[in-house]
Amino acid sequence: MAAKRVFLIHATPVAIAPINEAFARLWPDAELCNLLEDSLSRDLRSAGSVTQALKYRFLELAQYARGAGADGILFTCSAFGEAIDACKTALAIPVLKPNEAMLEEALDRGDRVALLATFPPAIDSMAQELMAAASARGREVMLQHAVCPPAIEALHQGDAAKHDQLISELIAPLADVDVICFAQFSMTSAAPGCAELTQTPILTTPDSAVLKMKRLLNA
Repeated sequence: MAAKRVFLIHATPVAIAPINEAFARLWPDAELCNLLEDSLSRDLRSAGSVTQALKYRFLELAQYARGAGADGILFTCSAFGEAIDACKTALAIPVLKPNEAMLEEALDRGDRVALLATFPPAIDSMAQELMAAASARGREVMLQHAVCPPAIEALHQGDAAKHDQLISELIAPLADVDVICFAQFSMTSAAPGCAELTQTPILTTPDSAVLKMKRLLNA
């Protein structure tokens, strides 16, 4: 059977390594194509919300990937949920939001969820996704969140150790929760250190996303 071609569409370069590593570990036979458009995050930060223009740009990227032979598309930036929904509607192949598989897993673990992020717009988008997923199950969630922008700044400057340390400092203040979710692919490196600080399960987006895409394309 021919390898499945999966396009990974990134809005920031720091998402590329974590998702490629997860594919190498969990689905090495997939044929990966990385597409980076790093003005998207800057323009979202300037606009303050996902505009129609940003949605159109996402749709253009998705259609390009489909034209290039994509069997499935995985977006890796958490802050663009509405734009990715438009791509899902427009294309007949699997299109995954970065967080949807992880949020499904989080709801399997309980109703008290903590969302941690380093890029502030990711929280609003992901909280909406979580509430919608819970509502579809007839559930309500109690949500806590914490954001640490200096962590992603450190990562962009090449200081992964500082990035991980700053994220670890978000763990102790969390009240009683069933599961902790990292909102961004770029946060994955901090998970092992954070896991040593809490008994609460910590979920990261890449592993869940890879396994869901594999199930969809091999079905």
